[in-house]
Formats: sequence, structure tokens, C-alpha cells
Amino acid sequence: MTEPRRLRGHKATATCCIASRDRSGVVATAGEDGCICLFDMRCKDAQHIAEVAQEPISSLSFNPGDEDIMYVSCGNEVKCFDLHNMASAWTPFKSYTYNKEEINQISCNSKAAFLASTDDGGDVKIIDIRQHCLYKTLRAGHSSICSSVQFIPWRSWEVITGGLDSKLVMWDFSKGRPVKIVDFGLPDTKNSSNGAQCLNPAFVHAIAVPDVDMLDKSDKICVVARGDGIVDVINIESELAVIRSKTSAKARKGSSSTSKDGVPAAGTGILDENARKRLHLDYSMGGHAAAVSCVAFSLFGEKGKLIISGGNDKSVKVWDCSKYDGAVQTGGNSDVLRLNINLSKKVNWLCTTPADSENLVVCDTTKVVKAYSVS
Repeated sequence: MTEPRRLRGHKATATCCIASRDRSGVVATAGEDGCICLFDMRCKDAQHIAEVAQEPISSLSFNPGDEDIMYVSCGNEVKCFDLHNMASAWTPFKSYTYNKEEINQISCNSKAAFLASTDDGGDVKIIDIRQHCLYKTLRAGHSSICSSVQFIPWRSWEVITGGLDSKLVMWDFSKGRPVKIVDFGLPDTKNSSNGAQCLNPAFVHAIAVPDVDMLDKSDKICVVARGDGIVDVINIESELAVIRSKTSAKARKGSSSTSKDGVPAAGTGILDENARKRLHLDYSMGGHAAAVSCVAFSLFGEKGKLIISGGNDKSVKVWDCSKYDGAVQTGGNSDVLRLNINLSKKVNWLCTTPADSENLVVCDTTKVVKAYSVS
């Protein structure tokens, strides 16, 4: 692979990045310096550099309905910026301080109606960004830091969160309760990892859910970046189907079992017979040797066909989603690893762009962002 292009503009470590869906090659990055850099990959230098916070920026999100609206999280605050007029763009027109603890990730739903923000206290705030008010607080799903959140675009009222309690929680945010909890901290005898797999806890550091226009390539899945070096690919509909079948069976028996926290027992994270619906991309398949920090779907080429993961082992892996069914049927022996990129530093975050080149943008633990070309 050729040397990456280096994107300069930050004065401290770059923490996160997002790519425009509407404008190919437009990328926004943020860093510990409280700055946002806007890059147009057709141009040599950063188009705009603005200091918008006095503390590190943890997450960025475009408004899917209008990408001139950008949301930025820093501390316990979400700031809203209107980039239509760059002369006054970096003065927030609105801010939300509903989270009590430091925010780890923000995400907008595909209809640009809600924004979710997760924090160190384990809470998830669902904010109505049209009415500019708090819609719902999701709590009691996580017992530790809630690290990540993504809306499910084909399910209007559902969102997925991951946490450092090793749990993945699927929520009905209209009702404010979990519908499924997957606990990666439980022993998984059906998918034992290679002996060389790292022994870190299976914390959920990041998750990715495909957009609706990717579903013909990726299926209705959730990709999970785990602290033990595994990238898990979970079929969301299969997981929910198990709950529905168990719920209907219990209804026929006239009984309803609940756990001690009030969540239906069928919705708790049991690595049961449905585990065969999951694909574990681990060390034995050429995967990461340390914690996986981020995951994303490819916007280039056939959208959603590839999964890209970055880790603390200073590597980026490109996985072929089209091998998913074959890998499940053969017990995970299919060659789904398409490309391995070795770096000199740990990966903080990455994103992809719809361009044909310089389409993989990586924020590592330095202040210089790298752009790679993946075909």
C-alpha cells in the first residue's frame, strides 16, 4: 500500500472524524485541542480550522437531513453549528447539557429528528433536535460507562448502545426500556477464540450499524468493536426474532418471567442457540491482537460491503461482509480478511468516504490525520 496522505491542522491528538455522505471527499476531524478541521480531499490544506471548545472533543455528527448542521460533543455538552455561513459558523446556535457526565459519543437518526448522547454515567439521552428538548433518558441498561450509540435506521424507534460493562443493549427509546441485552462478559463456549486472542475484558468500545442504502450488501447487522480484540457481527433481526419467539411461547403458557431489574428475561444477554447467527472476527481469522477501538462500514465502492476496524494493536483491518453467510456456515473459517494496514500508532477513530481514493481516514494517537486509498 502507498504512503497515506497526511492531513494537518490539529495541535494535539486527533480524537474522531466523520465524512460527508452528500459531498464526496469532505471530512471533518476533531481533537484534544478543542478544534475542528474541515478538509476537502480535492484540496491540499484544511479548508477551515476553528477552536470550538476549551476541552477535548469526543464525538462529531452531521445532521443527515442537512449536512451543513454539525453536532459536536465536549465535556457534558452537545454544541450545534450551522456551516451555511462560514463567517459565523463556529458560534453555536444551540447547545444541550442534558448529560450529567462526560459524553462519549453522539449520533443522529436517519430522519434527523433525534440525537442520542451517551455518557460516563451509563445514561443515554435522546434529544429531540427539531423541538430542541429532551425526549427520553435511557438508563439501567448499562452498569458502567456507555461508550457508543447508533440508531437502527430500519426501526424508527430503536437504538443500540454499547458499554464498558461488556453489554450491547437494544432499546425501544419511545418506551425508554431495553428490548435485548447481549452480555459479552458471559462465557461463550460456542465461539471459543484462538489461544493467542488477547485476554482483555470484552468491553464494547464502538458499534456500527449500516444505513438503509447498504442493506443489500451488509444485511441488517450490528458490528461491535470489543476490548478483547474481537469484531463481532450480529444479525439484529435474528436476535430480536429469538425474543419474539420466546415471548410468544411464554404467553401461550400464561407465564411471564422477569429479571431482577424488571427487564424481560428473554431479552437478557444470553449467548444461547442464537449465537450461531453471529460472526466472530478474531485473531484466528487474522484479526486484532489488542482491543478494537472503532468500526465502520465502507462508503466507497459497493456501500456497506466492507467492514473496517481499527485497534490498539496499531492496525486497521478491512473485512469483506459478503463472506458473512459463508463464514457462519463453515464455522468462521472463510477468508473474510481482505486487507491489513499496519500503523505506527494506536487507532482512535476512523471513517470512510464515498471517493475512489483517499477514502479511509484514520485518527491515531498523533495530531496528524492519515488518509489511505482502499479499493
